[in-house]
Amino acid sequence: MKTYLLLGLTLLTLQANADSVFPGIKTLMTSEEAVLTGINDLTEEQVSALNKWLIRYTANEADIVKKTREVKQESFKPLTGKIAGKFRGWDGKTKFKLENGQVWQQRYNNKWTTNLDSPEISITRNTLGFFDMKVLEKDRIIGVKRIK
Repeated sequence: MKTYLLLGLTLLTLQANADSVFPGIKTLMTSEEAVLTGINDLTEEQVSALNKWLIRYTANEADIVKKTREVKQESFKPLTGKIAGKFRGWDGKTKFKLENGQVWQQRYNNKWTTNLDSPEISITRNTLGFFDMKVLEKDRIIGVKRIK
C-alpha cells in the first residue's frame, strides 16, 4: 500500500513540475499540424486535459524522468558542433551524425525540409530533462535522443 501511495505522489510531483514548464501542445505543433489534428477546434478544457495526458505519457516513457532527482538534475554541458555533410532536415525518425562521431535521433514525428551543408547545431537539455537540438542557422529545434 505504501509503495502505491509513494508512486502516486511521485507521479503527481512530476506532473506538477512538468505543468509549470511544459509549453503546451499548441505551441509544439506547427500550424499545419494544428489544422490536421483539429486541435484548434478543442475547448480550453480539452486542450488542458490533452496537455496533462501528454505530460503523463511522456513522463512514463522517459527514462530520465524515472530516475532519481539527483540523476535528473545532473548537469549536461551544452554540446555544439556540426552535422556531418549535407543536411536535408528531418522526417520522423531522422538520425543526425555529427562531425564528432556522435549519432542522435529525433524524438518527435515532425517533418521539416531544408538544404544545408554541415550546419552548426547545439544540443541542450530542456527543463523536463530531454535533449533538444537546435539548427543554429535556421533557428529550428527538434527533440533528440543520443543513440551512439
